[in-house]
Amino acid sequence: MIRLAIAEDHQSLIDGITLLLELESNISIVGTANNGEDLINIVKKQKPNVIITDIRMPKLDGINATKIIKKEFPETKVIAFTMYDQTDAIQQMIKAGASGYLLKNSSLKDVLDAINTVFNGNTYFDANLDTNALNISNASNNKSILTKRQIQILALIAKGKTSREIAEELFIGTHTVDTHRKNMVRILNLKGKGELLRYALEKKYKF
Repeated sequence: MIRLAIAEDHQSLIDGITLLLELESNISIVGTANNGEDLINIVKKQKPNVIITDIRMPKLDGINATKIIKKEFPETKVIAFTMYDQTDAIQQMIKAGASGYLLKNSSLKDVLDAINTVFNGNTYFDANLDTNALNISNASNNKSILTKRQIQILALIAKGKTSREIAEELFIGTHTVDTHRKNMVRILNLKGKGELLRYALEKKYKF
């Protein structure tokens, strides 16, 4: 069961997300907050394993709240909830330890994908985020920016396997593999599937 906490200074947005997620059998919303201080209190009491947090909030913003949470509860996954014009703040969220980055106009499917992706130990980037502006590609030659699962998938891509074949070998869904592919293309600042294959071959990813 995914124990989810939501922090957002606009209560109507919290209500909307709660309404969208209440029918999800694998997600339980254990607390909501309108500022960073209340979020930290919820985390200490309820021990959520995934958090969706706004970056700009009163009392304590999402950046500093994330730093505090990750220091005390390093296994807790944090998803930054942001707008298009918050590039600097998102960079700071990356440094603070956030695992996911969602735009506030995301669909329910995207929200669910982000929650499930980070819960499973992977990184999620909204498809509409400008990764060039975020300088996510600065470490594109550094293996550590990819998760263990992504490295496994790259190794299989280098062997010429399809998403379906990769999914069967790793016992995960085809959609999950495709999501990882898209995330890796963005993280590594590549231009498409062809470049991802070329990158995998050049780096010779192996288990």
